[in-house]
Formats: sequence, C-alpha cells, structure tokens
Amino acid sequence: MGLCNGKPIEPPENLSEHPEILVGTDQIGKTPNYSFYSPSPLPNGFKNSPANSSVSTPLRFFKRPFPPPSPAKHIRALLARRHGSVKPNEASIPEGSECDVGLDKNFGFSKQFINHYELGEEIGRGHFGYTCTAKGKKGSLKGHEVAVKVIPKSKMTTTIAIEDVRREVKILSALTGHKNLVQFYDSYEDDDNVYLAMELCKGGELLDRILSRGGKYSEEDAKSVLIQILSVVSYCHLQGVVHRDLKPENFLFTTKDDNSPLKAIDFGLSDYVKPDERLNDIVGSAYYVAPEVLHRSYGTEGDMWSIGVIAYILLCGSRPFWARSESGIFRAVLKADPSFDEAPWPTLSLEAVDFVKRLLNKDYRKRLTAAQALCHPWLANRQEVKIPLDMIVYKLVKAYICSSSLRKTALGALAKTLTIPQLAYLREQFTLLGPNKSGFISMQNFRTAGMKYATDAMKDSRVLDYAASVSNLQYRKIDLEEFCAAAISVYQLEGLETWEQHAQHAYELFEKNGNRSIMIEELASELGLSPSVPIHVVLKDWIRHSDGKLSFLGFVRLLHGLSARPFQKV
Repeated sequence: MGLCNGKPIEPPENLSEHPEILVGTDQIGKTPNYSFYSPSPLPNGFKNSPANSSVSTPLRFFKRPFPPPSPAKHIRALLARRHGSVKPNEASIPEGSECDVGLDKNFGFSKQFINHYELGEEIGRGHFGYTCTAKGKKGSLKGHEVAVKVIPKSKMTTTIAIEDVRREVKILSALTGHKNLVQFYDSYEDDDNVYLAMELCKGGELLDRILSRGGKYSEEDAKSVLIQILSVVSYCHLQGVVHRDLKPENFLFTTKDDNSPLKAIDFGLSDYVKPDERLNDIVGSAYYVAPEVLHRSYGTEGDMWSIGVIAYILLCGSRPFWARSESGIFRAVLKADPSFDEAPWPTLSLEAVDFVKRLLNKDYRKRLTAAQALCHPWLANRQEVKIPLDMIVYKLVKAYICSSSLRKTALGALAKTLTIPQLAYLREQFTLLGPNKSGFISMQNFRTAGMKYATDAMKDSRVLDYAASVSNLQYRKIDLEEFCAAAISVYQLEGLETWEQHAQHAYELFEKNGNRSIMIEELASELGLSPSVPIHVVLKDWIRHSDGKLSFLGFVRLLHGLSARPFQKV
C-alpha cells in the first residue's frame, strides 16, 4: 500500500497557521514521525481518508464539513487519524470515539503461517506494513518463492483500518485469476500480524522502467503497457471494484524481460461501488487523483483519470499536473489543463493525443470507460485487445428505457450519426450480451451476461443486483439499431471536437422523421416534470414559436435528459 512521497516535511507546530503545508512537500527535508511513512522515487504524493462503502466500512459523521475544492489542509489530520497517530498539536476533525481499546483484531484467518512459509528479506515498505520474500514449506507452493505482505496489528488502531484489511483480502481473493492482477494465495494471522501471501513479481515497478528509459516510452511500447492496465482495470470495474490508487508504483513486471507481463498490486484502498452510487472519501496519490475525488463524489471514472495521467507520463516523460505542494497539485488538477503543445506531443499521432485527452477530461461524464478506451482507434488494431462487458451500458440502457418516447426518438437520430469506429464499441457490447439468432436481446440477457462474468466481488459490490434490476424492467426485445440508441453516451459524444456536427446532423434527421408540434404541457408531462416546477421558465426555449416543434436547443437538452442538466445552456 505504498504511497508516492518525496522529500517529506516536519509537521508544523500549529497546522492552522500553515494550512498549505502537507506531508510530501519539497520544502523541508525532514522525515515526519509517522510510523507508516516510506520514501518513493517520485517527489510528493498523498494518501488518506477512510473508505466509504455501505457494505464494507462503518459510517462516519463529521462535526464540520469539508468544503470542496480545498481538501488539502485536512489531509494530514485525516491521514493521521486513519491510523490512530494524531499528535497533540495536530488539527483534527472528530469522527466519533474510535480508539484502539476494545477493537476486534481477530480476522478468522489461518494461524499456521510459520508452518507454511519461511520469511526472507524485506523487499518493500508502505503505509500499513512491509513486504518480504518467502519460500513455501508445504503444499502446492513448496519450494516456490512468494511475496508476503506483513501488516502489523499494532497499526490497526481504528475500526476503519481493520475494515480496510478485511476488504483488501476479500477483493484480492475474489479477483485473483486475471493475467494482469497479482495472484493471491492465502491469508494468515497471528497475535501480532496479518500475512498476505501473493505472487512474487521480480521485474520491478513500472516507475523504474519509465525512469530507465529516460522518462518516456515509444507509442507502441506505451500501447502494450496501457492495454494491460486497461484490461485489469476493466475487469475490476465490471466486478464493481474501484482501485483508487492507480500509479506506476502499483504495477509490477513479473520478470526483467522487456516483454514481461504487467501486474496490478496494492488493493489496500480499493472499495466496492455500484454504477448508480458515488464514493465520497478522498483517497489516492496526489499526482494521480481525479477532480471529482477532490469534490468528494466519484465512481470508477476516478481510476480512468489516473490511467490518463499514467498515459501522459508514458508518452512524454513528465506529469500533466505539478506543483511544489499537495494543495498546489490539487489546484492544478481542478483548474489547469495539461499541455499538449511542447515536445514530444506535436510529433505524436493524433490518435495518441486524443486518447490521453479523453481520459484527462475534468468532466467525469465525458471520460472514457476502460472498455471504451480499449476500443479507441489508437489501440483498436492491436491483436491482444479483448473488449470486456462494460457496466456503463447497463446504466445507459436503464435510463433509456425509463425515458420518454420523444427522447428515445432523439437518441435514435443521434445514433445514426455515429462513425464506424464509434459503432465498433457498441457492436462489441451487443455481442457480449448474447443476442439470439434473430439478432435481438431481451432484458433477461443483461442479468445472464452479468452472471457469466461474476465473481464474489460482484456479489459484494451488489453490481449483480444492479444487473438484475435492469433485467427486471418490462420492455420489448432490442435489436442492434435500438441498442446503439440506448447505449450511446451523450456526454462522451459532447466531449468530442465533432460534437456540433453530430448534434446538427442528428437534429436534421429528427426534423425529418421525429419532430412534431408539441405543447409545453405535453413536453413537461413526457419529461416527468413536477407541477411545482416553473414549466414555462424551464421549457420556453425548447419549442419554436413559429410552428410549435422542438427547437435545436430543446433537442440537445432532450438528448441529455432534463433531470441531468435542466438549466444549463449547451
């Protein structure tokens, strides 16, 4: 669970007088007295905050709010409190009466670790513990080297810290088996420690490879790395697991070979999330944290931002957002745009630049999912690319079915404007849902397809329940044409430079085949507006005065759905 830290600072005597000074700034080269601190080659970073999941961690009640977008001054207190290391002079925001006294640190794991493994040398140290090599004494791993993460129980001084460990073991054991995810073998405990036995990766961190190459990869080599990252992340997201700490240090090569497989590690900050839920705790590493994480409302899209940062670093050798302090990094993430003007960006392919830009979109709704990123033209022609089922399709289809007939017609017109590469992703998803010989899918297909790829993690995250809720909707069978209309993401299209052409062309098609005279009251009824809403104020610009038909402005707003953005101008 290592964290990207650089030259650490000494905590000031009074944090309220220095709200911008955080762990990891480059100002004072003194190591803080946190027992879980460990250095890293990159200068700076942060990791903090309890996880928040209705199925995995206890509720927290804050006595005063965390006003976004300025969480930086609270990070030290959150980080220290998470591990029970609040110092007398450190600012703190009470979360209740958690303390080490009376905490149940019995996990129910096997207590036979010393009978199964012989510990070797330490190979890494992080916030919650350290990692050692070990050799198996018996069973299928006898004589084989493994990696063992040792987590001292003395560090588990809060209920949240204990739940973090329980959840990490559950997620690792449920997801193990993917070729780009570190293999988990077993968990053990004794009175002092928890031991997690895992695959030993000897090839080093992705960060080390980047540094050894002088800071950047060629496009082809970067593609190979990113396809592996997207493959494992798409797998996690389908299961309802968000990693929340994706960075080059958390990807290891299995061997020293140039073409060695890449493995994702460190699920200590991971959590469960359904497509219709949002997490609100600020966790991650500063250079890779997404804007919506700082705003305390995020889902799996936060991981995609982190992958965008990794892609940017791979291709140009520098970070897209940089400052001398965490608070400065946060401001850059929230306000600044990454530069694509300096070398080597002008010499890279347009597809590579577009790929990175679509991951580093500050509006998470316009950001690519992992499955969509694998379908991006920059990666699409690679043989090793396998497109997985994408849970965003479930969310979009559910919204489509619950929409008015007028909106369905508008989305159908928009779908007809999609290019062949844009349709490729939708065709892949339709195929994964298992259409019958006649080329139709029923709503039951959504549950069947979800169960085909389900692990215990999908059950724990309740994503399988979400899939079942979609399959229970009463709706006719859907062919590919209607599926494209139902599963299209208007927000993602809006993020393209060609959005205006898509919208204008779709409106022209809608004018020919679907537009008609419509009263404001009828439109309000179709959109499900409450009588308390000032209907004429909201919808007066939606209808042309000349013939009473839907205007272009109304058409575009209708595509988004009134509930999503009722008063924003396009």
